[in-house]
Parts: sequence; structure tokens; C-alpha cells
Amino acid sequence: MTTTVDARLARLSTPALALFRIIIGLLFALHGAMKLFGWPHGESVPVGTWPVWWAGLIELIVGLLVTVGLFTRISAIIGSGQMAVAYFWMHWPPLEGEPTSFWPVVNGGEPALLYCFGFLLLAATGPGAWALDAMMRRRAPATA
Repeated sequence: MTTTVDARLARLSTPALALFRIIIGLLFALHGAMKLFGWPHGESVPVGTWPVWWAGLIELIVGLLVTVGLFTRISAIIGSGQMAVAYFWMHWPPLEGEPTSFWPVVNGGEPALLYCFGFLLLAATGPGAWALDAMMRRRAPATA
């Protein structure tokens, strides 16, 4: 019974990874679009404002690259690093800022940690078969 369930779920790993990559990329890009353009909700941040505008730029670019699966591993590493910095700098500042709770459910850092580890997973697994990275690898001429 267990092997049957495992076999059925194994067939879904390619579309599940693609769906995960696309959703996390789109949501991350939306965070960037909100900061840069005030779309789809909120007000934009003035151009060049440190650190929010620059974070929005990273979020938009990384999110779009991850969504289409282009330069996915390096983009995911950058996104993961940004979210780790965001957590330790903005949500649980152990070295700087107002003292706050360590627990992410209390300090509002859950999204930052989820993005951090979601992108870390994509950096480790790669974008999957349904990505531009995979298409480019298939079309690249073999070199010896």
C-alpha cells in the first residue's frame, strides 16, 4: 500500500516542484511590485530609499526569474539571503533595533523565514524540468 502511494506521488513531483517555484516566485515578485510601484496594493516607496526600495528591486527581479525558472539556483540563493537578512534585521534584531521576541509568530517574521527556506529548497533542488533553465540545458550543444 505504501509503495503504491509513493509511486503515485512520485509521478507528481515534477508538476508539484514547478507549481511551488511559480507560486513562490510570483508572490515574491508581487512584494517587490508593491514596494516599487504600489501595485497591486499600497503606496510605492521613493526611488533609491534604503533599504526598502532596493529590497523591492531584488524581490521583483528574483521573483520573476524564479517564476520562469531562469538562473533559478543563483536567484534563489539571493532571495534566501535577502530574507535571512530581513528576518535578523527587521523582525528579530539581536544586534540592532528594538528588542522583540525570538518567535516568528510573535515578531511577524514568518513570511521572511518561509521565503528564506523556500528559496533555499529551490537552490538545492533546482528549478525542475518545467523551467527555462531545463529547456536551455536540453538545447545546449554537447561539448567534449
